[in-house]
Amino acid sequence: MHVLGDGFGFRLDERLVLPRFVGVADGGSSCCVRGLDVRPYAAVWIEERELTSATRQLYGSLLRHHLVPAFGAVDVADISPQLVRRRRAGKLASGTGPTTVAKAYALLRAILGTAVADQMIRRNPCTIKGAGVVHTPERPTATVQEVYDVADAIQPRYRAFVLMAGFLGLRWGELIGLHRRDIDLDHGAVRVRRSVAELNNGRREIKAPKSAAGKRTVSIPTAIVPGIREHLARYAEPGADGRVFTGPKGASPRRNHFNRLWRKACGDAGAKGLHFHDLRHTGNTLAASTGASTRELMACAGHSTARAALIYQHASAERDRLIADAVSGLVNRGRKKTRTGTEKEDRKPEGHAGDTAD
Repeated sequence: MHVLGDGFGFRLDERLVLPRFVGVADGGSSCCVRGLDVRPYAAVWIEERELTSATRQLYGSLLRHHLVPAFGAVDVADISPQLVRRRRAGKLASGTGPTTVAKAYALLRAILGTAVADQMIRRNPCTIKGAGVVHTPERPTATVQEVYDVADAIQPRYRAFVLMAGFLGLRWGELIGLHRRDIDLDHGAVRVRRSVAELNNGRREIKAPKSAAGKRTVSIPTAIVPGIREHLARYAEPGADGRVFTGPKGASPRRNHFNRLWRKACGDAGAKGLHFHDLRHTGNTLAASTGASTRELMACAGHSTARAALIYQHASAERDRLIADAVSGLVNRGRKKTRTGTEKEDRKPEGHAGDTAD
């Protein structure tokens, strides 16, 4: 007998997930499975998938803290749209954050979608439109001067770290994963080939970037090349495989320690409330403001879909609108000046509005 360890506080016998079909009144065709609760089925669902360690941790947390308390003892075949709506509303009413509820709902929908494919249930009871969409509030973007102010205020060994996040739009894990061989200052390019994820238990995992599109080559703005060159000379590890960014004791920076340095630097620079990830938004918004196409923005930022790139283009378009409105105000004020003063008597218009000369 093969026993699966689910990592969620119990051991799961594979026989629990063998289908036991129950016939229905239309002639006995198989339609559902009885006697299998959500908890063991969800645990096997997670175990069978090829997931990164960070995603596996996230799913495990959602299962433990949200799905099991709400549906764990419910038979998979007994989950109805009404029950899903009621339990979701209860979670929101109890104070669980909308983002967490959306992620838990999306996970439940995916699990039950597999149950449909397994012919355990006839249809997916997760039918709430948009309930699995995470609505991320719009974050501020730093100005060019603010990026430099924070970079100058933080410890010198992290100055290039801030500049590359702000003007190349690289993610935290992508920056931590850089080696010397990935940076070509002669041609002004950075090759993103790996990312370092920091797990809840403190372990680090070196993995491919967030998506296939994340493996990319990003051009370096000439203005920050000297800063990167100085950093490589003073702080990076030697050799082609040397890590570009390390802490004072030679270890890769950890978020909790860096965040303390970051908050202090932001306070000293007068940029309170700015998150490190906001620098990525800054870099991508600056790229969009140059008129880069959607595909160019996707390639630069490492996005696999156009959705995120369109957000930055929208932000740039809003700025264009503000500029156009400002210009319109100047035009209107200029026109008013020509119309003020002494009122001119009506006169025969000249030019195109007047009579054509014979």
